[in-house]
Amino acid sequence: MPPPPPPLGRGRRRAAHAFDEALDDADLMTARAALAQGRWQNARSLLVHTGDDWDRRGHRVTVLAREPSCAAWAREWLLAEPESADASVLLALAQVRRALHGKAKPDRAREACRTAADLAPADPTPWLGLLMLECALGGDQDAVRGFEAVRGRYSDHHHAHHLMVARLAGRRTEAGPDPLHEVYDFANWAAEQAPADSPLAILPVIAHAERYRVLAAAGHETADPAASGHWAGRRARQVMKAAFDWWLEWELEGHPRRLIDLNFLAHAKFCEGRGAEAAALFHRIGRYATPAPWSYPDRDPHTAFTAARAAALGTA
Repeated sequence: MPPPPPPLGRGRRRAAHAFDEALDDADLMTARAALAQGRWQNARSLLVHTGDDWDRRGHRVTVLAREPSCAAWAREWLLAEPESADASVLLALAQVRRALHGKAKPDRAREACRTAADLAPADPTPWLGLLMLECALGGDQDAVRGFEAVRGRYSDHHHAHHLMVARLAGRRTEAGPDPLHEVYDFANWAAEQAPADSPLAILPVIAHAERYRVLAAAGHETADPAASGHWAGRRARQVMKAAFDWWLEWELEGHPRRLIDLNFLAHAKFCEGRGAEAAALFHRIGRYATPAPWSYPDRDPHTAFTAARAAALGTA
């Protein structure tokens, strides 16, 4: 029996400054809106056309999976097409999302991910779902195995590297501001291994912000990132310069998660005190702010983003 349709007049009222995880993917927004109304055919068409663009597929599936009714409609889709790898991976990621919110058992989500992986052995997306689960709930070895499974299918997977950086940043908090922390080694290694045009070049900046999040939450850094010395050291300045220079040269307009990188880079440049460079990044970001890293360590992301943008653009 299919799930009931949403009640007539149900509003999706969001605050004017709400963050949209779809970013600037208009086709994804359309499919998500249709899925919320039980029309899974739009999601089917979207994923068929996405093909093996693995970063885009991962982005689209994870965003669709966040729709509250996604699991129910994915099951409906599987009833119509039992061998659909797209329906299976969508259900798996929806189950992961439910498990992360305590609404489903993690083992059921793990099983769903493995079922989806069996249907599409080359697809890293089911393993991305498993990695999301293990980074949040599993042990270190579980997370590493999940990451290696993704990387074995697509070595430059953007989302998977971000997940691992966030996970590694939480290790050895008691060490304090250690410039030799393993998260920096991992980020530098991944950036060096990637092709010259890979957005993983920004990963050392992500690592720096994620480590700040952990240190500030533990009281090792001030809760105001711009007032912290975390972005003032020689190593930090080198990382930020290399990432900004990469962006100036490549600026991958078509990458589905580029706006996440732009937000991290703008945040870093603002905290570093490089207003002109931050302003250029804010112009590119436009209205597509992301909660991270503006929320770090425990701030209102909209307020933090708006204030930083106004200061950089001279409109404060």
